[in-house]
Amino acid sequence: MVDQEFRDYIWQKGRELYREMPWRQDTRPYYVLVSELMLQQTQVVRVIPKFKAFIAAFPDEKTLSDASLADILRLWQGLGYNRRAKYLHDAVKKIVYEWGGLWPQTAVELQQLPGVGPNTAGALVAYAFNQKSIFIETNIRTVYFLHYFSDQNSVKDTQIQAVLARTLDTEHPREFYWALMDYGSWLKSNGLRNLEQSEHYVKQSPLDGSVRQVRGAIVAALTKSAMKEQDLIKHLNADHRFDTALQGLLRDGLIEHGAKGLRLRE
Repeated sequence: MVDQEFRDYIWQKGRELYREMPWRQDTRPYYVLVSELMLQQTQVVRVIPKFKAFIAAFPDEKTLSDASLADILRLWQGLGYNRRAKYLHDAVKKIVYEWGGLWPQTAVELQQLPGVGPNTAGALVAYAFNQKSIFIETNIRTVYFLHYFSDQNSVKDTQIQAVLARTLDTEHPREFYWALMDYGSWLKSNGLRNLEQSEHYVKQSPLDGSVRQVRGAIVAALTKSAMKEQDLIKHLNADHRFDTALQGLLRDGLIEHGAKGLRLRE
């Protein structure tokens, strides 16, 4: 496909498939960062109500930075991957207390924030600041695999980035990425599963039977009250995964030992 034809087609699909999201209605960088971390491994339909509740409780960087991690984790329940909540907390503390509340507008600087890698930083540059940036996400991969790499396997992200760089509408990067995301989501919902073409594709392991499942159960239990370790084991009817999950949560700083037993980190 000729690049200009592709660009025009993406704009057409973007108009047809546009999805309303609160972080599109208000693109301040705080909202974009919260949404980007919530959306990692979690579908939009589940994120929207959690995002709204989260912003109602923590409307800005200062409010969130001054909140306890325990309160943040309580609101994070249902999203999974609780480490993302700690990354978010640490990131806004850095912005508020080290950077004076000022957000940098380059991907290199944004990657200094905890939990912000190249793609999340690129998304912030595009969505929050409407500046040219090149980043890859699964919906974006889906679109470019279909239109530019349909007959190839083991496609590297660098190959996609090269095509993305020459097809991106640099005058309207924010809306162009929205169009790519909405079109890619629509393709996947209509049965296109082409991510195996990616050299970087790793299928997510099942939740059932995983240590990740036990980590989530421990955090969920501790959102209600602190517990002695033995009581927690009994409450969860825990198995051999418990100790690995517990030690990981302690190491990640999500839970801690308190006077009444294990608790969410304050």
